[in-house]
Amino acid sequence: MSRVRRVFAGVNGSPGSLQALRYAAGLARVHDSALIPVLVWAPPGGELADRRGPSLYLRQVWKDAAWERLWYALDLAFGGAPAGVPVEPMVVRGEAGSVLVRVADSDDDLLVVGAGRRGVYSRIAACRVSRYCLAHATCPVVAVPPSALAQMGRGLRGWAFRHRHLSLDQASLPAGGK
Repeated sequence: MSRVRRVFAGVNGSPGSLQALRYAAGLARVHDSALIPVLVWAPPGGELADRRGPSLYLRQVWKDAAWERLWYALDLAFGGAPAGVPVEPMVVRGEAGSVLVRVADSDDDLLVVGAGRRGVYSRIAACRVSRYCLAHATCPVVAVPPSALAQMGRGLRGWAFRHRHLSLDQASLPAGGK
């Protein structure tokens, strides 16, 4: 890959997208390029519901809420804006996959997305955005797998872990390092 001018990161606040955001910040730092976290939003009920009863006030409220989610995700990932890399956050209305492909449209862009959860059902239903970006983007795309911590608690063993019964004595840690 030649010079990377901008590193786009798809953000929705999920643990997988935060992992992708951290990875994108590292790539932006290495390539000395701008990090552009992108949060894509749609009106509650979808575009059809918004067209039936358009309200400029509600659209502004939803857009402001999207900006708050983006700043919250940056705060969760880095404790604010990441140090040592220029950040140009972006909030765009639309469908996530098509918006990410549209904004990262240059050959010297790099798009980083979360790969979604692992598992049979998740591969079928949940990874639509990353699959869309991998199939349609004109720039290089990096799909970051979820962390091992995000995978804990899934499946039958995860169900058993979440539903086990602990008393307060079993769950508490010893005080004072004893």
